[in-house]
Amino acid sequence: MSNQFSIEELLKLTDEDVKMSEKQKKVVEAAIEIFADKGFAAASTSEIAKKAGVAEGTIFRHYQTKKDLLFSIVMPTITKFIAPFLVRNFLQDVTNQNHQDLEQMLRFILENRYEFIKKNHPVIKILLQEVFFHEEFRGELRKVVLEHAVEKLKQLIKHFQEKGEMVEMPPETVLRMIITTIMGFLIGRFIILPDLDWDDEAEKEYTIQFLLHGLMKE
Repeated sequence: MSNQFSIEELLKLTDEDVKMSEKQKKVVEAAIEIFADKGFAAASTSEIAKKAGVAEGTIFRHYQTKKDLLFSIVMPTITKFIAPFLVRNFLQDVTNQNHQDLEQMLRFILENRYEFIKKNHPVIKILLQEVFFHEEFRGELRKVVLEHAVEKLKQLIKHFQEKGEMVEMPPETVLRMIITTIMGFLIGRFIILPDLDWDDEAEKEYTIQFLLHGLMKE
């Protein structure tokens, strides 16, 4: 299963875990887009209501301030439901592939994450803007990563080390290097400097070659 979803599709996937009315879903979707575009401080509830197609009073009926909106529904929806789903789905995609060698695995991970962030950067942007300032959300994401991702990815790294294709470093160190290199490119590309004249295919190739030269066993 592909994990390239729109915000609207991601919210639909939470239905089994958290019940939201159609109006609530529209408010959350609008809030995510506006918070990501303008930042939390510059966003207004009137803008969110207008984009969601609801009366501003509808928002205030459930959330007294926009901070309540962020803390009570937007961030919990992302950290408790969307993020775990995406991590599980990503791992399924990665582990279901019969990677012939290290290079094929790295190319798959980079392309997979590139397409995901390209489509879902508003969610990622809010995470980057807010999660590092709030321990409760940080704890949720840490739990998601530790429970669902780290051990499976470490096993994949150990597999290539045992094949003699990858340098003998602690798997957690190798994993950290892969993640920071790939995410550094993608966050710069889609979130920090999206308006630069990027040559995406060239940058992806540079990223792969950088990782290969650092990780392949001589």
